[in-house]
Amino acid sequence: MPTNLCFLPATELVHRLRKKEISAREVLSAHLTQIERVNPKVNTIVTLVADQALDAADDMDAGIMRGEIAGPLHGLPIAHKDLQNTRGIRTTYGSPIYRDFVPDADSLVVERLKREGAITIGKTNVPEFGAGSQTFNPVFGATRNPYDLTKTSGGSSGGAAAALACGFMPIADGSDMGGSLRNPASFCNVVGLRPSPGRVPSWPVELGWFTLSVDGPMARTVSDVALLLSALAGPDPRSPISLNDPGSQFAQPLGRDFKGTRLAWVDLGLPYEREVKQAVDSNRVIFESLGCIVEETEPDFSDADEIFKTWRAWNFEATLSEEYQNHRDQLKDTVIWNIEQGLPLTGPYLARMEMKRTQLFHRLHEFMGRCEFLILPVSQVLPFDVDQPYPTEINGEKMSTYIDWMKSCYYISTVGHPVLSVPGGFTVSGLPVGIQIVGRHHDDWGVLQLGFAFEQATGHWKRHPAIAL
Repeated sequence: MPTNLCFLPATELVHRLRKKEISAREVLSAHLTQIERVNPKVNTIVTLVADQALDAADDMDAGIMRGEIAGPLHGLPIAHKDLQNTRGIRTTYGSPIYRDFVPDADSLVVERLKREGAITIGKTNVPEFGAGSQTFNPVFGATRNPYDLTKTSGGSSGGAAAALACGFMPIADGSDMGGSLRNPASFCNVVGLRPSPGRVPSWPVELGWFTLSVDGPMARTVSDVALLLSALAGPDPRSPISLNDPGSQFAQPLGRDFKGTRLAWVDLGLPYEREVKQAVDSNRVIFESLGCIVEETEPDFSDADEIFKTWRAWNFEATLSEEYQNHRDQLKDTVIWNIEQGLPLTGPYLARMEMKRTQLFHRLHEFMGRCEFLILPVSQVLPFDVDQPYPTEINGEKMSTYIDWMKSCYYISTVGHPVLSVPGGFTVSGLPVGIQIVGRHHDDWGVLQLGFAFEQATGHWKRHPAIAL
């Protein structure tokens, strides 16, 4: 019974909770048992507040007996990414500098999740300050991939993705600058949406108009991601880029006819490991079976690499300058490198980068006037050794930095289009591979709809890791 509850979709759990077929305490207890049994093998939940969560579940159950439903996430357990501030709960950012930091206020994401009925059970592991797409840090160690414990779960939302795959919670919050939400979703056979900037408002943030980094929903199915987005989306006056569309729009049925819809099957001119391309390409017939017209045609992503790396470095220098000046000896080398890349940036150079970014956006806008979606692999590599900080080469092509192997993700980040990572199947050795569905500007709903249709046709998400069963 506990394991069965732990792998029910969030939509089904909410339905049963509202009909009083199960209680919030039963749901939470099942997930806590699963965490106790499996978490020592994967190291995804790094802070657990079980007693506090059980009290909240009891309050939920008392409320529903009075006819009170907290919101669309009523009674669903969730552990928050350890980059999100949680009032009264340790938040380390994966850094020894903040090993014992306890915030006095929730972040906007946590605030909304609580308001809509989710029950906080703790925090999920992250790389130090979310830097790099491999989840390890000197505070808690590495998070392992539940499909192969010798491999990484990806990052920086690696703890969240692995926790979902193991049935520790039905929904998760993630964040994404250059693939931090999509890459671990791909590595762990779950779903992650990098929404349009401002779709999910972020606060507190030091750079309110910065659009490379966004918060977004993760779950095991597209329907559950849409459910979570319905609770997370919507305007907030604390975020100057927040979109005015209400979150309720994402609670509609996801079905749509895709007959005649044009898709661009792309690789952006990047190197990919052979098994990644094989797994993704095998799904082309699925999209065609949905009625889509699939074209092999490439958008022009010239300058995307320089644009992304420039604004990433600028962000690191701006937001971590105090830690760099006062605690440099406690920062990992790649974080120091990223900060120092930002130090010499000048105003004229940044202006040219923003001009190039605008040109890139318009080139893609014109291209997607013909093709409604782009389809490509999430990651250029398979989940790699958990003791390897990052891939240094792909098919013999050397990677010049610790993020170069993530170009298939971060090229998309530069333009701010919504993009979904959805399970795309497995290699012969049993490792998950994800597919990116990129939509037109602000068409978050469209990528969810196509992802849902693809998911229904494949069922890749139903394959759970053996250690969790």
